[in-house]
Amino acid sequence: MFTTTESDLDDLYAAIEKSARLVNVPCARDTVWPTLTAYGTMLTQSVISFRVVTDARRSGDLDYRFLTLPREIDPYNIALSNKLIPETDHPVGALLDEVRKQCPIDSYGIDIGVVGGFKKIWPFFPAGGVQKVSELAALSSMPPGLGDHVRMFARHGLEDKVGLLGIDYYDKTMNVYFPGLPADCFEPRAIVSLHREAGFPDPSDQFLSITEKAFDIYATFSWESPRIERLCFPVITPDPTTLPARIDPAFEQLVDKVPFRTDRRFTYAATSSPDGESYKFSWFYQWQPRILDKMKTSDS
Repeated sequence: MFTTTESDLDDLYAAIEKSARLVNVPCARDTVWPTLTAYGTMLTQSVISFRVVTDARRSGDLDYRFLTLPREIDPYNIALSNKLIPETDHPVGALLDEVRKQCPIDSYGIDIGVVGGFKKIWPFFPAGGVQKVSELAALSSMPPGLGDHVRMFARHGLEDKVGLLGIDYYDKTMNVYFPGLPADCFEPRAIVSLHREAGFPDPSDQFLSITEKAFDIYATFSWESPRIERLCFPVITPDPTTLPARIDPAFEQLVDKVPFRTDRRFTYAATSSPDGESYKFSWFYQWQPRILDKMKTSDS
């Protein structure tokens, strides 16, 4: 664990500001600082990453993320009480509380955009407490589309392997994650089959060369449609230039420029939707080996 002082928040802000400048995203201290002070020094003790995307509809922002916040907190109430997000009658506002009542929580993560503000909360389940899609789908606040795909996930060996959720208050969507899967889940034929069942176009050869190295699958649902909105397959690497397909040139030029506090780690995520393919690029400003337990808990 890192020794933390209040000045570490200033260092963290400086890293956010530098990263935003590198990706041409405007960064205002008055926008970022309230989130840092709302959660305090617990942020500087966590795993910290930054993310940018190629999808034109979702680009133009830099997300900064904290992935190992203590389970004793209520990250949603902190966000509400500090006016980082508004009160809402939408089911997204009730979902975390329902999940907390039914499922064991190991830790939390939060995701904030330099431009978009507070976006997402991740409740992580413990390695011995992974959840079933069917039981999560029964929660009254869950997007109904999750229940429509229980059998599909079961056919792909995923039904009882949910390691975490992502509740997106900004886009009003929900991600269901399946970490630590066996290698055969990432074979090209398995990925193509999953795309076809989801109603997505067949993935390109470049896409399949990336997904074969993935450690996780996650699917995105909204409350507005029964379909799967996106499928995502992240790869973790100390050097993204060694991946089997060249990463997007806009990301490649960042590899040696972005700030790090600890060991260099990156994720490159292949993402698909009914509209086509895109990629997400993340780097870990602050890494802790224990995050691997959450990413690769495969016996779960």
